[in-house]
Amino acid sequence: MLADEIAKLLLEKGAVKINLEEPFTWTSGIRSPIYCDNRALVSSVDAREEILAGFLQKIKESGIEFDAVAGVATGAIAFGMLVADRLKKPFVYVRLEPRDHGTGKQVEGSLEKNSKVLVIEDLFSTAGSTVKAVAALRSEISAEVVGVVAISTYEFEKAAARLEEAEVKWWTLTNFTAIVGQLEISDDEKKAVLEFSADPSGWFANFSKK
Repeated sequence: MLADEIAKLLLEKGAVKINLEEPFTWTSGIRSPIYCDNRALVSSVDAREEILAGFLQKIKESGIEFDAVAGVATGAIAFGMLVADRLKKPFVYVRLEPRDHGTGKQVEGSLEKNSKVLVIEDLFSTAGSTVKAVAALRSEISAEVVGVVAISTYEFEKAAARLEEAEVKWWTLTNFTAIVGQLEISDDEKKAVLEFSADPSGWFANFSKK
């Protein structure tokens, strides 16, 4: 199963780290038992090949039709370009914010207006950067965003709600549940980690009381 295979790869390559004893602190201030950085995969030849194969499989299964590929900066630029190159499609990348000088562009590269664009992401957390990228593609080049495919997701309800509100279809190669399922820890520890996805903001306070 693709979700389990990719979850195992992320753990083997160190893209996902788990620590219940000293939870990670995210930029937002959230304390989390898990930290995912899929950018760690770009240095590994075999990891890149497996991730690319996963994207191609998911794209084929979904039946998405598109003219071009867009990667979201910075984590998905490399993977987006790999997908575009293999499928012989034009490629652009989307900055997190518009440039504060020059042309003020947020979408880097050139596409025809009204192109059907598939967006590649490395990770869905709250999906804020994804929604901004979709909005930039729609406003700057009048793109028809046909969907977003990401490597993984924390499965936060907020992310699903944002993507639905933005009216964009989305898929992932793996997910939080599959990753936890691959962990070699006790069932009680797995339960504790899974509780984070349901309540990311309140997880640490509740966990520390146990």
